[in-house]
Amino acid sequence: MASPSPDGAFGQVLELIQTGGPVVVILLGFSVVALTVILLKLYQFRTVRIGERRFIGAALAQYRAGRSGEALATLNGSRNPIARALEVAIRGVRQERVGSDVVREEVWRVGSDSLEALRSHLRILEVVATLSPLLGLFGTVLGMIDAFQQLEGAGSQVNPAILSGGIWVALLTTAAGLAVAIPVVAVLNGLERTVDRLGHDMESAVTQVFTRELAEPEDSHEPTPLRRAQVQPAE
Repeated sequence: MASPSPDGAFGQVLELIQTGGPVVVILLGFSVVALTVILLKLYQFRTVRIGERRFIGAALAQYRAGRSGEALATLNGSRNPIARALEVAIRGVRQERVGSDVVREEVWRVGSDSLEALRSHLRILEVVATLSPLLGLFGTVLGMIDAFQQLEGAGSQVNPAILSGGIWVALLTTAAGLAVAIPVVAVLNGLERTVDRLGHDMESAVTQVFTRELAEPEDSHEPTPLRRAQVQPAE
């Protein structure tokens, strides 16, 4: 069986657009806008290396060991927003004249700005995902009205093909709306989950900078009081 030619496939798409009317044209515009936003967000996430986490453990270990300069050098080599927040936190803690509350506020500002930049334009995807099925349903209602008007105009010479053809055209817009909304919803949830996970990891990493005294040094071989209690032989 021969595969359809590109011209034939393109012609079928044009026919579907003409059949669906203005609603399908609007949905096609929605799909182009959503695809553009998705590609831009993926490029942005890749540019800031949003999935990179290896530098966190190395920088925190150097900071706990008293090598703050090395920790800052490690963070300076990463574009990840977590690195920027950690860098501000470590620099602020090193300046004794600056209170911890001021440092926390500045870290919160830097982190909040970074997360807001990553969430930018996601609202567009939400609008597309919400309006696409509603617009498709609206087109279906209009198509059904038109089909029944044609059926009424036929009078006593009722042709079932008129009704079935009108219903097919009407349902086309609903299918188009769902075809646009479903992948947009899936991608939107994935992008939002990625940003939320970044925010959680950022908060966890920055908190460890301010709770340095509570963190157990990894290089220390001296047992803690809890470990001494655990290894103490029973009498």
